[in-house]
Amino acid sequence: MTKQLTLLTLLLLLFNSCGVFQSYEKHPKREFRGVWIATVVNIDWPKNGNDTSEKQKADYLKILDFYEKENYNAVIVQVRASGDAFYESDYAPYSRFLTGKEGTAPKWNTDVLEWMINEAHQRGMEFHAWLNPYRATFDENFEVLSDTHDYCKHPEWIVHYGKKNYYNPGLPEVRKHFSNIIAELVATYDVDAIHFDDYFYPYTIKDAVFNDSLAFETYAQKDQTIDDWRRSNIDSLVSQSHNTIKSIKPWVQFGISPFGVWKNNSTDPKGSDTKAGQTTYEDLYADPLLWMEKGWIDYLAPQVYWSMDLPVASHTKIVDWWSKNNYGTNLYVGNGPYKIRNNSDKAWDDIKEIPNQLKLARETPEIQGNIMFSAKSLMNDNDDVVEYIHKKYYKLPALNPVSSLAKNHISTTPKLLDVLLEGDEVILKYDDLRGLHYALLYKAGRKVKEEYPIKKLLSKNLVASNSNSICISKSDYRKSFYSISFIDFYGAETKPTVINLKNNPKNDSKR
Repeated sequence: MTKQLTLLTLLLLLFNSCGVFQSYEKHPKREFRGVWIATVVNIDWPKNGNDTSEKQKADYLKILDFYEKENYNAVIVQVRASGDAFYESDYAPYSRFLTGKEGTAPKWNTDVLEWMINEAHQRGMEFHAWLNPYRATFDENFEVLSDTHDYCKHPEWIVHYGKKNYYNPGLPEVRKHFSNIIAELVATYDVDAIHFDDYFYPYTIKDAVFNDSLAFETYAQKDQTIDDWRRSNIDSLVSQSHNTIKSIKPWVQFGISPFGVWKNNSTDPKGSDTKAGQTTYEDLYADPLLWMEKGWIDYLAPQVYWSMDLPVASHTKIVDWWSKNNYGTNLYVGNGPYKIRNNSDKAWDDIKEIPNQLKLARETPEIQGNIMFSAKSLMNDNDDVVEYIHKKYYKLPALNPVSSLAKNHISTTPKLLDVLLEGDEVILKYDDLRGLHYALLYKAGRKVKEEYPIKKLLSKNLVASNSNSICISKSDYRKSFYSISFIDFYGAETKPTVINLKNNPKNDSKR
């Protein structure tokens, strides 16, 4: 018996080494694959605020087309960089990074943000509106600011620190102002999420003082330290933002991407085995663990921009720490491909550095995907890395993770009423498509299955607002039987139904 067990163990080890057994799903049906599109100082887009609208549109579509081809399913687009806006707002001037001059309207023939969102949705990609809450100015070049910028309208809200200006998080009127900004954005636009980055209180600058002492004296509770008071201000911002979003459109997600190290274990045994010079809890006064515990956010995406085995901040150790310190919140890893062949850490010269990070995320059950910073880093000069990722990890598309709120909003499968052929399109007419975002077309047989794998997916088709029909390209039809299911606004998939194209369709080409 012992010999048989030994032989079985050896065979299992042999098969595993040959890749017969995978420790992760090779083609997961759901996985978040996002990319940050930075607009501040025109990092990714637009190339220049003075470019024509035609060029700005073309450059944006080039980003979307690239990442669609690589099977990404979400773009996180910076629509508020420093007290400004990439859309018409009652609370901020148009960004000079979009129009060349702050406060000047863009010369587009359409609403900029509405167009950007629609183009992402047409490609089956989520659009997360990325806002920087507290950065008021990017530099000390104040003459470029519009008269309607808060630096000019509300100087009492502003704190100068280093070479930038920041909104004072300790002022209730600042938090109210930001709630208004979020409410306007969520109510006006079809965004899938509101997204904050890591800039809460500013990163510490040696010998510089963030002068919020008056606000501390005015608003701090009795016996509250300034550190705890500052954290409570950020907690209030997060809580208020969550409540604002959910009161308008409950399905719109709220995600935050904090600095990757919560605390080092040298200052707190609960912290990670790292030696980060600054931490999100102690220096930026942000406490993501509390936000997850309270249910204030729908996803967390820590920025783990270090290589796998960097001694002071190992990507491997930090990812492991976050996987063990979450409260059921969707967890994504923020990766830093901008460092590829562009960093003193020579680990980034290895073509497999980012792929190995993706492998680690996929092998970790608590993690549901990755976000890349930033868009241009994989579009410029790193074709070999892109090809490696595509072949090894992103060969097939993936659906976005389901919202944690989906279980409370189960969508029923709509009833198919008619199938029509009109030119090169197939029109499927249903009784009611309200609350549904996409229609999924799968290869199928006669009998319907409970669920279809991602390799059977033929197309992901946007459900137009206020429509009970979907249009599918006729070229997708090769056989008689297909399965249709729907993705609702919470990301959940309805039960599939099988349609027989030979029996159902009516040719309306003569009408």
